[in-house]
Amino acid sequence: MPHETPLIATIAIGLGLAFLFGLGAQRLKLPPIVGYLMAGIAVGPFTPGFVADQKLAFELAEIGVILLMFGVGLHFSLKDLLSVKAIAIPGAIGQIAVATLLGMGLAYILGWGAGAGFLFGLALSVASTVVLLRALQERRQVETEKGRIAVGWLIVEDLVMVLTLVLVPALSGFLGGANQATVASSGLVGSLGLGSIWEALLLTAVKVGLFIALMLVVGRRLIPWVLHYVAHTGSRELFRLAVLAIALGVAYASANLFGVSFALGAFFAGMVLAESQLSHQAAKETLPLRDAFAVLFFVSVGMLFDPGILLAQPLAVIATCFIIVLGKSVAAYFIVRAFGYPNSTALTISASLAQIGEFSFILVVLGLKLEIVSDMARDLVVAGAIFSIVVNPLIFQAIDRLAPRDEPLPEPVPAPATGQVVPEPVKREETPTSLNGHVILVGHGRVGSRVGKELQAAKVPFLVVEEDDSNLAELRAQGIETFSGPCGEQATLDRLNLKGARSLVLAIPEAFEAGHLVEAAKAANPGVRIVARAHSSEAVEYLQKLGADVVLMGEEELAHGLSRAVLA
Repeated sequence: MPHETPLIATIAIGLGLAFLFGLGAQRLKLPPIVGYLMAGIAVGPFTPGFVADQKLAFELAEIGVILLMFGVGLHFSLKDLLSVKAIAIPGAIGQIAVATLLGMGLAYILGWGAGAGFLFGLALSVASTVVLLRALQERRQVETEKGRIAVGWLIVEDLVMVLTLVLVPALSGFLGGANQATVASSGLVGSLGLGSIWEALLLTAVKVGLFIALMLVVGRRLIPWVLHYVAHTGSRELFRLAVLAIALGVAYASANLFGVSFALGAFFAGMVLAESQLSHQAAKETLPLRDAFAVLFFVSVGMLFDPGILLAQPLAVIATCFIIVLGKSVAAYFIVRAFGYPNSTALTISASLAQIGEFSFILVVLGLKLEIVSDMARDLVVAGAIFSIVVNPLIFQAIDRLAPRDEPLPEPVPAPATGQVVPEPVKREETPTSLNGHVILVGHGRVGSRVGKELQAAKVPFLVVEEDDSNLAELRAQGIETFSGPCGEQATLDRLNLKGARSLVLAIPEAFEAGHLVEAAKAANPGVRIVARAHSSEAVEYLQKLGADVVLMGEEELAHGLSRAVLA
């Protein structure tokens, strides 16, 4: 019976329903996240049928948050974090203040106390780590300036929430809670005559500071050394285990020893490992588990939702969603613009923050336990979270169309070495290609760059599509047309003139992404010749069934070359 094995039941049924609902959402042209949330509602306590273990679901979802933040840390150096502090710190604090005031205003209209309104507003102010990073990763923007600002902004929000979670129990009586939890003053703080609130504040600052210092001094040396040692054993299994042990172990230790959130601990673990040459391999090894547990996060959110709130308080639900999606997003937009950043950056940051998630639930549940807020506040927060998570991909799609338009050129800045005034780099405006009868080369890494050289030598007209814009500077200098960004997006495909292309060369290793391009190319131009690469016989068969004309597998071609060399 499922109830005899709650962990297995929660994972099996949760992932199974998430797959089915996610597939259905995809078929309806909706984001798969919608399906994951529906799966959570289906196994939640407010709908008939099987009810999953909520506590287990939340812990499993936390693993997804840990692995996701660890992966972000692997691509986010300390230098990147410090580079955005001037906007991330005041921006996050200002946006939190605006959202909290809006939440308090709604709470006042609903007749709640000031303490309940304050906690409710704070819950609406902090964005979800999982949703934000998922959106940035889908657009390959984590390592861009926009991505660094958004992630830095989120780190500041996390630190504010960590501090809030420590102080709320001490402030319970002041906020109107029945359980007036207190922290006795003692030690140096007590001798100075300061109260328990100041002691909690000082203790939190010391703990967070100690954790960061420990990670930057000890972890910066120890973690890369451990992975390099394991890598030299030659065991991929042990390497994968070491990566997971570091990510989960540091996150657990940070939460239990220093009072830092799991997410923040995992982020710093990844960040100190980013300086190692093994960081890319570490990210690759955690990817499958990260995606699976991230899905469970959305399922756990759906489990909290009581559909009855839609009938009982429809106007309050609408107002809550308005604050999350519009109120704090508009505030973030004007804050970013006030700091002199271009319109596209402001739109991306505002869209990134137009949702709430894990910290919102933790905070409102804590308020419920301390009897500061009511069940209605929890239901409004969850309803707002689900609505904002569902519409967030649509908001990003909208700004993808709006952001490139009317982008102002940045002010020139003096070069630090010579004092010479030079313009800052701006994002290129990519217009549709004018080529016809050309070759489309997708991917310009180790394989694609060699194909490009052969095409250049043969004087064959071609263009290059590559997600990493830094790889294309040399080609542009040579006058070769290039396109950056996710090649599977329709906006990118529309610029490539698939109808007029003679060949499509897929030099990317991902079979599913290549398969999507094969289908799109054949739909636009049935006569186009498609040549692709693959890493397995299954991938070869998959691409051939979709319409690829030639699919080459690296191992087979290497074997043919070795055989010819031996027989010669």
